[in-house]
Amino acid sequence: MNNYITIIGGGLAGCEAAYQVAKRGINVRLYEMKPVNFSPAHSSSNLAEIVCSNSFKSNSITNACGLLKEELRKLDSLLIRIADETKVPAGQALAVDRENFSKRITEEIEKNPNIEIIREEVGKIDSENGIVIIATGPLTSEKMTNQILKITGKEGLAFYDAAAPIIEKESINFNIAFYGDRYGKEGDSSYINLPMNKEEYERFYNELVNAEIVTLHDFEKKEIFEGCMPIEIMAKRGEDTIRFGPLKPVGFTDPRTGTRPYAIIQLRQDNSEGTLYNMVGFQTNLKFGEQKRVFSLIPGLENAEFIKYGVMHRNTFINSPELLDNTYNLIRNPNIYFAGQITGVEGYVESIASGLVAGINAGLQYMKKEKQTFPKETVIGALADYIQTPNINFQPMNANFGILPPLEEKIKDKQIKYAKMAERSMQKLQF
Repeated sequence: MNNYITIIGGGLAGCEAAYQVAKRGINVRLYEMKPVNFSPAHSSSNLAEIVCSNSFKSNSITNACGLLKEELRKLDSLLIRIADETKVPAGQALAVDRENFSKRITEEIEKNPNIEIIREEVGKIDSENGIVIIATGPLTSEKMTNQILKITGKEGLAFYDAAAPIIEKESINFNIAFYGDRYGKEGDSSYINLPMNKEEYERFYNELVNAEIVTLHDFEKKEIFEGCMPIEIMAKRGEDTIRFGPLKPVGFTDPRTGTRPYAIIQLRQDNSEGTLYNMVGFQTNLKFGEQKRVFSLIPGLENAEFIKYGVMHRNTFINSPELLDNTYNLIRNPNIYFAGQITGVEGYVESIASGLVAGINAGLQYMKKEKQTFPKETVIGALADYIQTPNINFQPMNANFGILPPLEEKIKDKQIKYAKMAERSMQKLQF
């Protein structure tokens, strides 16, 4: 067996995993293909390059991503420490000087005596001779993608993230919404239905077709819409197109009127606890602010809490609920871990968290010690639990309070509720 752990990918998750392994006195070989090869989105030779926003989101612990950062600080995350040290003014958010952040991470990794950086693209995943952590990111190279396909199977890998918005059930107005399946079929009341009359539909339709959309990268444009049409593009084909598609009202009766609605939006249960629901057929390329504005026009969603907005972009990720446990370990091969956005966590801080968990557990496994799971009352633990919970329509997830177990007491005030959940997390995070 190798006297080191191999980590493939020097992004946020890979660097955090490398640090967590190395601090336990274990040698690391960290492979990074830059500058030999660059993905379509990367341009710097530094490790932990951030290519989109320079914001790590809120620092407040009454925000789920803020709480996640506080958990990571408690657990000695290298990347969050460097993010704190390279921050720039951004109000309550943690934003970094992106070049300085990546430069500092690269320096920390390079000077670590237990980490060897190898600047080449990996052609084969060798797990027979040691532990491997795969942290190749949402733009994984073709060579590595083929390797991942070999160990996960064709059904285990997705290439485009085309997801509809997800809503907290508590925020839905049930004076309008009702449960039930089309034609009143029994055995499936997991759908929530939102009926619209003609006037409500026309108002919604006009705002939808005129809303602002996200500009895709050139490398995303060719295949992004194959087999998965954005709701706004479908709507632009004609005023009644979506009424004969995902919003068709056939087989429904509005309990308030006793008649068929003009159109209907369905919400499908998204997690086992039944606290989250996704908008059926609403994969979209609208800007996030536009999604909030336009979708809140739907009767019953006027006060909706969107815990995840719809996205359509290039994003390689594995079917984690079928493949990983809650330590990011591959079930069919315990010598392989995954980390980062390829696991289905979404966002900078979430990727760092997955790298931390995978790194800790790969190190424990190397030392022949019992692996460590994190309480699902923490955001770290809830994300790890989410990616390994069976889900027929698994889509990447960011940090949010909707994936944490609810409090025993009902609290209407969101800030008080989230503060209580943060307090509970800090109490549970005792390692």
